[in-house]
Amino acid sequence: MPNLSVVIITFNEERNIERCIESLHGIADDIVIVDSFSTDKTEEICRAKGVRFVQHKFDGHIEQKNWAVTQAKYPYVLSLDADEAIDDTLKKSILEIKNNWKYDGYNMNRLTNYCGKWVYHCGWYPDKKLRMWDSRKGSWGGINPHDKYELAEGDNSTADLKGNILHYSYYSIEGHRKQTEKFSTISANALFAKGKKTNLVKLYLSPIVKFIQSYFFQLGILDGYYGFVICKISAHSTYLKYFKLKQLYLKK
Repeated sequence: MPNLSVVIITFNEERNIERCIESLHGIADDIVIVDSFSTDKTEEICRAKGVRFVQHKFDGHIEQKNWAVTQAKYPYVLSLDADEAIDDTLKKSILEIKNNWKYDGYNMNRLTNYCGKWVYHCGWYPDKKLRMWDSRKGSWGGINPHDKYELAEGDNSTADLKGNILHYSYYSIEGHRKQTEKFSTISANALFAKGKKTNLVKLYLSPIVKFIQSYFFQLGILDGYYGFVICKISAHSTYLKYFKLKQLYLKK
């Protein structure tokens, strides 16, 4: 049975981190928290829970998560965000894998809680994530802030696990709006750094397409009021990303 390291990055996560850590009882052989100098009680809570706690300057989600993997004691790694937790079904699935590790990586569904409601549509579920892997076989990639783990090219194999990562994303609509402002700025800067450009179609048509896709085709309408809010903010986020990208080029 291979030992499993769980790696979590944090910044001011006193509201979430205890739930995350407690969900890992029975499956983790090593838990390391990589914190970007929190100013709340995150460190106090982590140390009280007996996990390893290290601090490292935050240079981006991808950069932080790749550095965090180097702090794991074991090559087999489960990566979580502080606002996530493992449900009982997924915990059972992980225990079974530890007894018979066959693949290079394992995908998990993520179920998001929005203002107290579980969201099963809007393109937010099943939201499959590659979150457990042999860290010698890949690294974090993507475009900040939307990181994703990528296995190296070659004969790498993956399997899907039963159960869910429970994602406690937003406690208020205002919190979602503030996150959108922050993340759209990061996305625009990342696109600018890669030389990506926008145009009138992306700026004005993409948000409309995003809303139609998530609210109608991805059945956000079935999530009621919060489904409408999520789809509306997601569309606005698309607009903000391209608007801010355009502004960066105007300032160039």
